[in-house]
Formats: sequence, C-alpha cells, structure tokens
Amino acid sequence: MKFFGPAFRRAGVRIAALPVIAFTLPGAVGAGDLQVTVTDLRNHDGKLFACLAPVAEAFPDCAHDGRKQVIGAAGQPRLVFEDVPPGQYAIAVFHDENGNGRVDKTLMMPREGFGFSRDAKVRMGPPRFRDASFRIGADGGRQSIRMRYML
Repeated sequence: MKFFGPAFRRAGVRIAALPVIAFTLPGAVGAGDLQVTVTDLRNHDGKLFACLAPVAEAFPDCAHDGRKQVIGAAGQPRLVFEDVPPGQYAIAVFHDENGNGRVDKTLMMPREGFGFSRDAKVRMGPPRFRDASFRIGADGGRQSIRMRYML
C-alpha cells in the first residue's frame, strides 16, 4: 500500500532504493524510541498511516526505505518507532478517514488529513525532506504532528 500515492510522486517526489543498514537493524547500538503524538484530527474515524523517512528519497511515502506504521485514529493517537538510530529523519502522516487505504482527492486537493514533522508547510505537493527533517539522538525523541485538512 502506498501511503500518499501517485499524486505526491507526480508533484516532484522521486523514489529511490537506498539501503540504510543501521536503520533497519532492530536494537542497533545507541538506538532509542521515537514517540509521535498526532493532534488536531477532524474525527476519530479510520486509520492513520505514518512514514518515518531516514533520507529525502524515502519521503513522504517510504516506498523503498523507512519505517511505516498504521494505527487507529481513535482517542489520542500515539505512534512509537522503536530502536531508531541517531540521525536526521522526517515524518509524514495521513488520516485515511474512510479506510480505503488511499488519499481521496477532489480537484487534485486531498479531502483527508495529512501532517508532517516540524509542521512543514505544503505548497503544490508535500514539503521537502529538509523542511520536515529533525534530528534524533541516541536516547530517541518526541515529535508532535498537527493534522491539516484542506476540504
């Protein structure tokens, strides 16, 4: 399942397979947990799809690299990415309100919610990795993702 689908890739996001061995090894030395809180949901229907991307080529949909998570949107949603090695990362989250596994659009605009780390702004497609990226240390970290809805 592709989180953000072809519309985001057409907006200039290129996908490349870049192996990051340390990123994929559970229990890597100096790895900590990253806790992510999701706020400002329009409702608690459906699911949240999240991508933790270690490189620009994997952002925003983790097509060939990164870690994906899917959780229910009920309550106060929290994601935990375990054993994340220190480094630069970006997070993308999309709220699949109707549970069909894709971002629904009207006139090319998403009808369902989305959010990015560092509250990176959206301009004619997803933000750049560098605008959404943040540093994780050996002890892990915390991030808060604010959901946005265009329609």
